[in-house]
Formats: sequence, structure tokens, C-alpha cells
Amino acid sequence: MSDEVERMYEVFRDLLDTGTPEEAVKKLEILRIDQDTIQKIIDMHEQRTIRIRELEEPRSVVLDNRDTWYTGPRPHDKCWPAMVERLCQDNGWTPDSPSLVSLDSSSTRIVSLLSHPREKQFSTRGLVVGYVQSGKTTNFTAVMSKAADRGYKLFIVLSGIHNGLRRQTQARLVKQLVQANPTKWSQLTGLDKDFTPGDNAAAYFGKSNRTHVLCVVKKNATVLRKLSEWLGSASEYLQDCPALVIDDEADQATVATKSINPLIREILDRLPKSAYVGYTASPFANLLIDPSADNDLYPEHFIVNLPSPKGQGYFGTEVLFGRYALDGEDPAEVDDGYDMIREVPEDDVERVRPLKRADVEGFSPDITDTLQEALRYFWLCTAARRTRGTGNPHNTMLIHTSVNTTVHNSFRVPLELERRRLAASLDDSAVIDELRELWVNESRRVPAAAFGEIAVEFSDVLAELPGVLDDCRIIMDNSSSEDRLDYENGPVVAIAVGGNTLSRGLTLEGLTVSYFVRAVSAYDTLLQMGRWFGFRTGYADLPRIWMTGELQDWFRHLATVEAEMRRDIDVYMTEDKTPMTFAVRLRTHPALRVTAAAKMKNAVYAASAFGGQRVQTRYFHTDVEWLLGNKWQPRNWLPRLCERLRNGNATPKRAASCCVTFRMTTYSISSRLTDSMRSRRSATLIC
Repeated sequence: MSDEVERMYEVFRDLLDTGTPEEAVKKLEILRIDQDTIQKIIDMHEQRTIRIRELEEPRSVVLDNRDTWYTGPRPHDKCWPAMVERLCQDNGWTPDSPSLVSLDSSSTRIVSLLSHPREKQFSTRGLVVGYVQSGKTTNFTAVMSKAADRGYKLFIVLSGIHNGLRRQTQARLVKQLVQANPTKWSQLTGLDKDFTPGDNAAAYFGKSNRTHVLCVVKKNATVLRKLSEWLGSASEYLQDCPALVIDDEADQATVATKSINPLIREILDRLPKSAYVGYTASPFANLLIDPSADNDLYPEHFIVNLPSPKGQGYFGTEVLFGRYALDGEDPAEVDDGYDMIREVPEDDVERVRPLKRADVEGFSPDITDTLQEALRYFWLCTAARRTRGTGNPHNTMLIHTSVNTTVHNSFRVPLELERRRLAASLDDSAVIDELRELWVNESRRVPAAAFGEIAVEFSDVLAELPGVLDDCRIIMDNSSSEDRLDYENGPVVAIAVGGNTLSRGLTLEGLTVSYFVRAVSAYDTLLQMGRWFGFRTGYADLPRIWMTGELQDWFRHLATVEAEMRRDIDVYMTEDKTPMTFAVRLRTHPALRVTAAAKMKNAVYAASAFGGQRVQTRYFHTDVEWLLGNKWQPRNWLPRLCERLRNGNATPKRAASCCVTFRMTTYSISSRLTDSMRSRRSATLIC
């Protein structure tokens, strides 16, 4: 291709900023560019759009005949290059770092699926499916920066339902977008200020204001109603105002709600040019929206499946808990997860969480053996991280046993006493031996070298331990407390006790240890409660999670559901399906809902194997002694179960689980087959 054609192609790309490809071609003709050159320019543009559409990652399912108008950043762009510079400074990246290359390609693909900002009118609906704590905020910030460079004017981010997440998101966007180009942005919200009607809309959307407008709001009915009314007052200025609405945690509060859902749709209706893009790691509710419902938020135009950040120190559900084999996979080749999960006995649960609502008042948690072990390990690995001096400077432990704020607050005194008790016992040889044994055992079970980290000797850990204990704060982070995790004023060492405010998108910086026995009933809730997912650069060998065996099984099941769902999206892409013609299958579970009942009203249940076949057991044990032992084994524990039920010491769910186990054991099914049959017998959910 000649230099002249390359030069004219850049002219063509400049023209694309002010109009559609068809309009740009007409302007080339007005400039009297010969038809042969114009055809070469068109061919070059088509080749670049094909390259964008056929990117191996991220995979996407797109509505038929959707044009790809965006072919990547331009040399004169301002927002995206400034964001790249900031990311390189903060993360130590280079322009060719795999993380940055992946971010660039995935954000380019998503922007290419938005409507061209110069179209007269549009209403785009899309969904981006990521992984928990995998960089979704960075991804949609990159999408915003590139859309801003191409002419989008108004950016509204719906950021969860809690102040903590809204504030954290605002801070990230200000740092990566506004501070890098302060003269190019106006803000309707601040760090400590959600949206409140203030200045006249003309000040932001009048022709004299060429800045991009940023607004980060909670999904709160009062706030959204004020925003909608304010936008309504600005209707005369919004006719030529391309708007990008990012719905962070798009499955929460957005779908099938009586107040939030209508208000989001009302806001979109106020904007003649709007692109709505939901971001979530648990898209079950979004994919169950009725596609035929008029003007709802089903992602009718595109669904993008972000790749897992492999090889970048990322911990996801499957990495930690393993999963079951999918159809066509060899179970022996499926990863079984890291040895980082420590089991909390069922008997401990009632000591750290009231089992009945009537027991909440006056509840006082015990520092059980497992909780003490988790606390001590947290302090030890914080000391180890100080010795290494690498990675995230913050150190956080999460204790999540209940949603009740009274229960959270009851932990303060026992935890503080435990911290002081250990600090006062560091000259006790017996305590030192216990700490040494814990550190050596954990270091042996998960070797530092396996993650490219440097092993830390116990003597070095012990030297840092007094300072760690002195610096450690106990924080009750919930809706009724004034305590909050604050990572903006120097390195933090904190044990955070909380519930909903510590879930759903909020990043717990330097999270190393989690103690989690929260009762959860739905896939999306369970997945989002797992704040331990994410990047652990510099301490990938240290994270540990204490939870019950039942919860471990649930997360393993959930990892399988995730893998199947993403595989379906990939298959539909290769089959040229569109969001309006596909249905994702979601494997159900006997003890968990997929999502809230109101969000599942359009789901269709089907009892079949994922391969479309009936499943039969074809393998049987023939060892007589094994079979007889299996048959009579329940007699050893069934009387104890009955006794516990009579005394009220076993929950109905636990009793049901035991009964299921009893049934299966008496039929002489091996433990391996039991897992397989449980998953196979589960109904397939087709949306």
C-alpha cells in the first residue's frame, strides 16, 4: 500500500470522527479523491474492521449486521494515551505488557460494538461478562477513555448500591481519566458527594462546554430519580449528546426490581443517543431477562466474554476450588485447585454466627481454634510480606459470618483481646513453637517457589511480628458503623468484619486471609461474597481461606457452572448465533438458587444431560467387603444424627444433606460417583 493511500486513510479516519463510514466516503468524493484510491481506503478499513471483529479474545456474540466503525486508538487521542501512561506508572507495566495488550484489545472490541456517536439516534444494549475482581473497572474505564476520544460526551456509571463502592469507583475514574486531562472533564459527582441537582444543565451540555461529563451514582431510587429529572430539564441540550451508561454489578438491583429497573430505563429514554453496557461477573440474572420484553435491559446487541487473566497472578473460582469435568473432558486433566482452603468444622459455625434470628441479641462469638489459626496466620503472613517488601503495601483479613450488623459489632472485643493476648505472649516459648509450627506447615503445603516467590524464614517473620500486631486495626465495616477501610492514607493492616458492604465489587486491598461461614442461598450472591478472588502479585503463595466443607463444595459447583456458561458463549460465537437467538444453560443445585426468584420468572427448566443424553450409571463396585462396609456404615452415625436433631443441634439443611448421603451410601455408590451423579441429576436451566 502506497504512502499516499496510507495518508488518505488517516484523513478518512479523521472523517469517521464526524460521521459514519458512508458519510466519510462521500466527503472523500467531495475532496475529489479518485475512485481507485477511495476503493483502496475502503478495503483497508474493511480489513481493519474484520481484524477487530475476529479477535480471538475477547469472544463475543453480536447482533446481525452490526457495523464495526471503531478500529482502535488514534495518534492524536488524549484520554486513552493518558490512561496508558497512568497504568504504566502505577503497575510497572510497559506498552507491550501482556496485561496492557489484553486491555487494549478487549476495550477496542467493546467500543467497536457501541453505536457511532454521530448517528442521529441510537439505543444500544450490551453486556460484558468478566471474572470477580479481575479488572472489570479498569476495562470499562478503558472503554470510557476510548469512547471519549471518539466523541461520546456524557458518561454515567451506576456503581452498586453502597457508598463504599461508589466512592472507590469515583476515585479510580478520577485518577485514571480526570487527573490525566483535567481540562477535558467536568464532574457531576465527587468522592463524598453522590448526585445532587445543582448547576443548570446548560453549563455542562451547552455548545460552549466541550468537556466530557462524568457522573458516578449509586443504584438508589432517590438518587436515580433526581438524576432522571435533572436530565429531563436538559432535554433540549441532549439531542446531540452521545451518552455511555456503564452499569457496574449489572445483575444487582438492575434486573426485575420495582424501582431501580424502571428508573434506569427512564434515564436511558431521556437520552436520544445512549449506549447501555452492563458489567458483571455473575450474569445469571441478566441472561434470564426476557429478550422480547419491550425496552428492558436484555443485552440484545452484544455479549462480550472477557478472558480470564491467566498468568498474571489472578485467583479465580476455578483456580482456588477446582471444578468438575465438563462433558467431553477427562476428569484427570481438570485442575483440582490450590491447597489454600482450610476447613471450618460445622460445630464451629454456631460459635461464630447465631443460627437463629432470636439468638442475635446478646450473641458473643468465640475465638474458635480455626478462627485463632486464621488470625495468627494473617499476622504471620503480614510480617512475611513486610520482610519481602514487594507487591501491594496493604494487608487485609476478611471475617464474614453474618449479614447482621449486631453480629459484626460483637466481634470487636474478642478480636482485640486476641490481638493483645498474642502481643503479650511473644516471649512465651510455647506460643513461639505454635507459631513456628503453623508457619512451617503452611509454607510446606504451598511452597513459595511454586509461585515464583521467595520463601521467608520463621526467624524473619518473628522479627516483624510485634510491629504488625501494633499496627493492626479491627474494623467493623457495615451499614451502621462509621468505620471504613481507608486505603488512601498509607499502608493498612486491618481485620475487617462485615457483610454486604464488603462484597459486590469493593476491592479489599492486599486481602490475604478470609474466614467465611456466611449462609448464602444463590449463585450470584455466593460468587460476589468471595472477595478473595483477584490479583495477588508479590504474595501469590500466601492467601488462605477458612470455610466449611459445604461451602467448598458449593464454590466447586459454581466454578463448574461458570465454565459451562462461558463455554456456551464461546460455542454460540462460532455458530454465528446472536444474543436474540441463544440460550445459556445453567446447571442447578439442590441447595442453591441460581438467582433471586423474581429474576428467574422467564427461565425454562429441563432435566437432561448437557450432552442431550439420558445418563445411566455404567460402573459398579464389585468388591463384596467394600459394598458391605458401605451398607452398614450409616448405622454408626445415623443414631448420632437423630440425637442431634432431637436436641436441635443440626440445621434442617444439614440434616437433609445427611439424609441424601445416607440414601446414596445404602445404594453402595462410591464417593467419586456420588459427585458425578449429583451434578448429572441436577436439572439443566435454559433461559
